[in-house]
Amino acid sequence: MSQHSAVPVLSDEVREALAERRPVVALESTILAHGLPRPRNLQVGRELEALVRSEGAVPATVAVLDGVAYAGLDKAQLERIANGDGVRKLGHRDLAPALATGATGATTVSATAFLAARAGLRVFATGGLGGVHRDWARAQDESADLSLLARTRITVVCAGVKSILDVPATLQRLETLGVAVLGYGTERFPGFYLASSGEPVDWTVHRPQEVAEVMAAQDALGGPGSALLVAHPVPESEQLDPELHDRVLADALAECRERGITGQAVTPFLLGFLVRATGGASLEANLAAVRGNVRLGARIAMAWAER
Repeated sequence: MSQHSAVPVLSDEVREALAERRPVVALESTILAHGLPRPRNLQVGRELEALVRSEGAVPATVAVLDGVAYAGLDKAQLERIANGDGVRKLGHRDLAPALATGATGATTVSATAFLAARAGLRVFATGGLGGVHRDWARAQDESADLSLLARTRITVVCAGVKSILDVPATLQRLETLGVAVLGYGTERFPGFYLASSGEPVDWTVHRPQEVAEVMAAQDALGGPGSALLVAHPVPESEQLDPELHDRVLADALAECRERGITGQAVTPFLLGFLVRATGGASLEANLAAVRGNVRLGARIAMAWAER
C-alpha cells in the first residue's frame, strides 16, 4: 500500500462536526479555480461557506493540494485554490494521478461527490450537473458526473443540468442509471440558468425533512449505492431572461459547429460565449442558483442530522 490516503483529510471543523453528528455540506472547488474571474472567485468561495454556516451547518469545500485530498479548507488553502497558478481541473478519473504526482487541483462535481462520500459526507450542494451533450449520436459525449453518481451514495442539490446540454437525453440517462431525481418545490426539471427546462420530474418534495426521509428510505432499501438528485430551480426573479437565453444559446451552438469545436472544449466555449453575449447576466443567474442550492443543502443536512 502506498502512502496515499484513500480518505480525504478533514479540517478540524469538519472532523468535529462529523464526530458530533452535526450537519456538514460538501462544496466543489472548480467554481473557484475555473468558473469565475479573480478576485470575485475567492469572494464567492467565502460567501458560499458563510451561507452554509448561516443555516447552522458546516461547509466542507473539497480540493486536492500537493497530492493530498481535503474536505474542508482553511483560509490559506481556499486562497491557494482561488488564486494559485497551475491549479488543475480534476474529475474523479484524475484523482489517482493527482495524488500520485503531488498535483494541486480543484474538484468537479464527480470528484467532489466521490471524495465527499469517502469522507462520510451525505449532502453536496453545487450549481448544475454535467450531462449528455446535444451531439451525442455523433460524438457520444457524456459527462462523467452521471456514471459516478450512479454508484455514489450522496445527495446532490443542483439547479438541474447545464442548459447547453441535451436535457431530455440526460434525464433519460439518469433513469437508465437508476439515479433518483426529486423536484424541490417544482414539477419541472430546472434549466440551470432558467427556472424550468420544460421537462417534467416524477417526484416533487417541498421540505428538507421530506428529502431526509427519501435518503433514509434509500438506506433502508439497501439497493445500489446511487445518488439522490434534488433539483432546485433558480428563482424566476433571478433567472436569465428565457428569450435572451434561447437566442444566445442558438448563436453559441452555431459558432461552435462552424469552428469545429469538439470534446472537452465544447462546454467551456459555450459557457464563455453565454457570459460574453449576455453581458454577464448568465453568470449572475448561475451564482443565484448556486447560492440557493447551498442554502437548501444546509437545510437538508440539518434535517438529516436531526433524524
